[in-house]
Amino acid sequence: MEFKLWNLLHELQSDAYEWVDLSHSLNNDSPCWSGVPDGAVELNNTVFDWGNPILECQIQTFKFPGQFGTHIDFPGHFIQGADLSEKFDVKKMFFPLCIIDISEKAANDMHYAVTVEDIKAYEAKYGPIPDGAFVALRTDWAKHWPDINAICGIAEDGSEHFPGWSLEALQYLYEERHAAANGHETFDTDASAVAASAGDLVCERYVLAQGKLQIELMNNLDKVAPVGAVLFAAWPNIEGATGLPVRAFAITPKQ
Repeated sequence: MEFKLWNLLHELQSDAYEWVDLSHSLNNDSPCWSGVPDGAVELNNTVFDWGNPILECQIQTFKFPGQFGTHIDFPGHFIQGADLSEKFDVKKMFFPLCIIDISEKAANDMHYAVTVEDIKAYEAKYGPIPDGAFVALRTDWAKHWPDINAICGIAEDGSEHFPGWSLEALQYLYEERHAAANGHETFDTDASAVAASAGDLVCERYVLAQGKLQIELMNNLDKVAPVGAVLFAAWPNIEGATGLPVRAFAITPKQ
């Protein structure tokens, strides 16, 4: 007797593919967005320890903001009254993965915002971005983790400087290519220059206003093929969340 899904899993675990962790590991010293108050993170707090006569085991508690480490944002994060975590079932946890690589441009210009032309150049090389795709923006900014000053490009005057999305690029992905979600390696969706010019995170607000999902602070995008991979993202089944830490990984053809 054969089972198609088991055979598929066996194939995906073969030497033809690699499984790549797209999430950063976390501890009590992991950085948070600057607006999160001190004391919001307390991981691995032991509340029931070895040697207890009730039962020989250990239990821990974990306190953290929803937007902690590699995390998923739900529409209600920026759009009042919009969908929260409970509206997204397990079918929203895996996607065809497309990776737009602007790492060289970002290395030369930390303010670089991906353009529609960059996406069209990707499509000219790899084919159209499919409906329902997760589109990740590779800048190699994940290599700065966990140095928040480097990730955010903090200058002496406190201003931030980092690459990211442009509004026009996201409009193309969602309105022309019907993407399902997007992701990036930085704390924010918007390139810092885009946000500074608009006085708001207009790119992030646009994505979430479409009822879409996004993953921030992604890792290891440089280890995934730009086309042909799939992304899996899992988060705790907590109701009413505007965002949650996510364990994301890609299964990618070996490059």
